[in-house]
Amino acid sequence: MFSLTVVDHIMIAHSFRGDAFGPAQRLHGATFIVEAEFRAPKLDDLHLLVDIGMAKDHLRAILAPMDYRNLDAEPVFAGKNTTTEYLCLHIHGLLAQACRDGVLGDGGKAVTGLKILLRESHIAWAAFEGPV
Repeated sequence: MFSLTVVDHIMIAHSFRGDAFGPAQRLHGATFIVEAEFRAPKLDDLHLLVDIGMAKDHLRAILAPMDYRNLDAEPVFAGKNTTTEYLCLHIHGLLAQACRDGVLGDGGKAVTGLKILLRESHIAWAAFEGPV
């Protein structure tokens, strides 16, 4: 299995609902390092899994509506706790759809697996991994 990873980051604000979140129920900020790892069993005729520039640019396009935003005020997240884990799932869904739709070219259409990892700090991170 081949893999290719591109990295970006976002800065967000949000709060959580539920006593389990303790002080995180209050509005707070987070900076996430976002890693998108594309996987495929073979390379294309040019020996690429997916074009790095296209992958990087599309990851940025997916992240831009979240960057420097209070996610509590964003309609797409209404009624949801935007935990690190949930944001991984959300980004995975958008990037997987881009692969299926050919936004990342023919290489993207051949991607079979995708892992999204958000690093919240040097001691804590979360990921979601699944098929495209």
